[in-house]
Amino acid sequence: MPASPSPELPPTRDTVVPTLGPELVRAVGAARPRRIVLQVPAGLVRNAGELAARLRKELGVPVDLASRPCFGACDPPTSDEAPRADLAIVLGHAPIPNVPSVRTTVFVEMREAGGDAPGLAEKVRGAGIPRRLGLVASVQHLDLLGPLDAALRERGYSPRIGRGDRRLAYAGQALGCNYTGAEELERDVDAFLFVGTGRFHPVGLALAVEQPVWSVDPLRGEVDAPVDRAALIRKRQLLVASVRDVRRWGILVSTFAGQNRRPTALALQAKARAHGREAEVLLAQRLDPTDLLGRDVDAFVCTACPRIALDDSANYPRPVLTPPEFLMALGELPLEPYRFDTYH
Repeated sequence: MPASPSPELPPTRDTVVPTLGPELVRAVGAARPRRIVLQVPAGLVRNAGELAARLRKELGVPVDLASRPCFGACDPPTSDEAPRADLAIVLGHAPIPNVPSVRTTVFVEMREAGGDAPGLAEKVRGAGIPRRLGLVASVQHLDLLGPLDAALRERGYSPRIGRGDRRLAYAGQALGCNYTGAEELERDVDAFLFVGTGRFHPVGLALAVEQPVWSVDPLRGEVDAPVDRAALIRKRQLLVASVRDVRRWGILVSTFAGQNRRPTALALQAKARAHGREAEVLLAQRLDPTDLLGRDVDAFVCTACPRIALDDSANYPRPVLTPPEFLMALGELPLEPYRFDTYH
């Protein structure tokens, strides 16, 4: 039996609470902050003002709203964005254990209570998903992995839950930049099941592992068709082939603590120059396609969040590759097998 997902100690400046309940007020009150900055994901900005007002009333402390939404614990409010705040509240994300916080931070993971594990297990069986199955979940649905594991075993399945590397706070957790909990199970399973909503994580998981990836939405109670991994990879390979003769490259670096890979950028710059290409390192905090307009480059390689290249490249003025794809374009790596750009 795999161990149920359980938290490991996050950095000492971080506190984790499951929901927007009394635990949040107690955790923030115990830290005795003088000023708070509240940051929320894009999907929750509509309600951010209401939450800020409630916190001001209950804590008697000024609360600023960060105008920039967060994508994860890799990009909480910086010292420049909230210079007077000595505590941050970040909604919808778990801490990244190997990323230090610039101030005391309370992560509100927005855990979804309950879930019909037996009903979902029946849906999985009805979908004909292989029985040697790796389980992966977004942080909001991690509490469902233990009951779902048990329900699947009662139906003849052999589910596995991987631990992952030091970037993951929990076993079975998915991050957009890290699926190492799944990668360590590849020899032991025939398929993966993502537990959560949306297609963001299933697509990333499908690029990171070779086995088919199904997903089950606990809110809808439905199993979605497996991600078409072959189509995703063909699209990326065609992009790589289209820029093999590019002479001028821009290497994008984010200065966010959880995304900054300047050493990687410098190594890629050296590789480019060794192949007779021009390559300039371009620094930014949050990457904005409009800031790159008019630059004398023919393509970019992004060392910041890998999902920028994979999901948002259509918004950029030139093609955007991940570091492994850039090495493929230079001929340093083969096109097969495809390599997902994993953050460690």
